[in-house]
Amino acid sequence: MSKSLRIKLVFIILLIIALLMTVVLVFLIRRVQGFYEEQFYSQMEAVFTQTQLVGELRVAAGESDAVPRMDEVLSVFMGELGIDRSTRNFYILDGATGTVLETSNPDRYARPEKTPNILSAMVGEDSFKGSSRADYMDVAVPIVSDDGEASFVVYIIDNKQIVLSLNKEIYAIILEAVLIGFAIAAAITLIISKTLLSPIQGMTKAAEAMADGDFSKKISVESEDEIGILARTFNDMAAQIQTMLEELKKSEKLRREFVANVSHELRTPLTNIRSYAETISEDREIPQDTEEEFLRVIINESDRMTKIVQDLLELSRFDSGASELHIERFSLEQSLRDVQAAVALDARKRSHTINLELEWKLPEIEGDRARIEQVLMNIISNALKYTQDGGTIGISSGSSEREVWVRIEDTGMGIPQEDLEHIFERFYRVDKARSRESGGTGLGLSIAKEIVSKHGGDITIDSKPGIGTSVTVRFPRRQETEVPPIG
Repeated sequence: MSKSLRIKLVFIILLIIALLMTVVLVFLIRRVQGFYEEQFYSQMEAVFTQTQLVGELRVAAGESDAVPRMDEVLSVFMGELGIDRSTRNFYILDGATGTVLETSNPDRYARPEKTPNILSAMVGEDSFKGSSRADYMDVAVPIVSDDGEASFVVYIIDNKQIVLSLNKEIYAIILEAVLIGFAIAAAITLIISKTLLSPIQGMTKAAEAMADGDFSKKISVESEDEIGILARTFNDMAAQIQTMLEELKKSEKLRREFVANVSHELRTPLTNIRSYAETISEDREIPQDTEEEFLRVIINESDRMTKIVQDLLELSRFDSGASELHIERFSLEQSLRDVQAAVALDARKRSHTINLELEWKLPEIEGDRARIEQVLMNIISNALKYTQDGGTIGISSGSSEREVWVRIEDTGMGIPQEDLEHIFERFYRVDKARSRESGGTGLGLSIAKEIVSKHGGDITIDSKPGIGTSVTVRFPRRQETEVPPIG
């Protein structure tokens, strides 16, 4: 790949140089030729119009030896006319027939064609015109004697040999420049291509490694240009893909654990229901009090299974975004008193004491009242369940400029430090045996975490085994934006 890219890059650079030099060559040739032609016609017109040449030629044309006299006059002005006998010459032509009477051309047998300028001069017009496509430059000026009896044409022609020589020199210079430019460009291009292609080669190898599942390869590029940005972006992309794959693996692991937990949680009550139901069905002589006890077990297990299914549906709605928050402004103080009243009976059964300490004039908050009360009920219920009979449950609340907090503290068994980081995971239980006895599903705190997060708040737990647990929930006093559906 790198070789082909280098060859392409070198070829492109050389092609650009060739095209540029071609343009320069054409431009120079046209400019030199145009300059030379412009100088020729300007020079001829100046000599014939701004000097005594034409007047002296007319005088000479009226004498008996007109042609030799005119030749003498033109010889005097040869320097001003640029006559060099090799590339530029003059001719004295008969004004009526165009016959050559005298010339400065060493090759006296060379006869000029009757060009458009000669034809114009033969009818009495000065002609200083030319064509850039022609291989010569010429002017023709009619000369009539003062008495009007003699008519001649003075004709100057340049064969453009100087221009052709200059063009050959330009060709040679351009060709030499092209060859040197090619050599320099090829060397520079190879150096540049190595600098540019090294990161691309690194990215290619890294991409091949990624295709094989290895995302650990990084591209080392220290430049701050687009290549460096591309390399860093590639590294970031590889890191993100690696993180994503790790998350997918973790999610797959969690999914499998979730399915296993659900299967286990549902299998236990189903097994108990089936066992007790089969016992009642097969044993016709079972005592009535035993039958009633079995039926209570069946009902309790059914309620437990129903609770598991309800919690699973709740979490499913969170994950899919189908569960919405119904935001309203309400009194958190009143909600705390309502929750306290709801758990009062259960607390008395266990001889628990519930202490409620609220800040004076606790501010109202914005949120889904039913959901927030569900969170508080769940946390307080856990405190009642996992505190030995005769314990104390403390509920306190306060506020700051931006948030309101609620803290539930108990004197229960506490949570070991190694379990705290998993406490919000689905189906996670610290004391699995006691959780099942109390009807716990291991989903309550997961649901509470989801609800609090969707309100823009947070929930933290601090616990010490044998001393008790403190759960703090914080809610913003106002929702900054419209709260999206949960999930």
